[in-house]
Amino acid sequence: MRFLAAAVAVTAAWGARAASNLVPDYEVKLLLDPTAVLGVDHKLVATVLAEFSMPTTVTKMNVQFLDKSDKTIYNAGWSPRIRKTEGEANFELTYKKRYGVTSGNIDGSLSTANADGFDSTDTNYDAQIEWGYTAKTLSISRKKSSSGSGYSGEDLPNQADSRSILIDKAPGKFADWGSTGWGTTALASARIYGPVLAKRSIGTWSGVELYIEVWPILDAAGTGTEYVVEASFKTTSNTTASDLHDDLVDLLTLKGWFLAQDSLKTQLIMDRY
Repeated sequence: MRFLAAAVAVTAAWGARAASNLVPDYEVKLLLDPTAVLGVDHKLVATVLAEFSMPTTVTKMNVQFLDKSDKTIYNAGWSPRIRKTEGEANFELTYKKRYGVTSGNIDGSLSTANADGFDSTDTNYDAQIEWGYTAKTLSISRKKSSSGSGYSGEDLPNQADSRSILIDKAPGKFADWGSTGWGTTALASARIYGPVLAKRSIGTWSGVELYIEVWPILDAAGTGTEYVVEASFKTTSNTTASDLHDDLVDLLTLKGWFLAQDSLKTQLIMDRY
């Protein structure tokens, strides 16, 4: 009987063993000095476009976040976002959970996310390491879409409609974070942070697709505009991300275009709107 009980216990332990961590891809994000790379029209100057084989045409993206005035959602590490991209019929909804990466310990952050239920068995969520100048962040994202019928161009829904859309599409992990209905209850009294109409240029560099985005964000005084310019690329390889991160820093520094700061677009939007 003791042997049988022990065998059952071992079997149960194996069955209860946690699933493996999510496997992330990597997005390197580096800031450019807007005074060096933007003209008086706030568009990328010709030398930047030429360096990365970028056309003069851009893709417009209108973005807004929703949260309560006390930032209940953001302070819990979540960011529900609505985006409308030029040429696309639907709104893109993203529910993103962020985890800090301490001392470069990516596996530790993935294990923390695993303990919260974000593991390899849930294929609805994508893991990504957002790799800035010095900081790394693990983001776990669930993307959904909602019809943009009745809206023109890059127009975004008003506050009431934004609440309804995000509540209706809310995934379970966000909706019930910490307690049943936590996320949807917060969204029911949320307001809009933004919107921000960004412009994206697409080119190539060192064998990867390179994006440069220009984000006009309300300045700290609340009376003007601060232009945040970010270059980014994606890869599935940690080694490639590391090597090309350093190469791009070197190139941007050589050109006099580099801004040696970590990119904090979402934080700026949450702080200033």
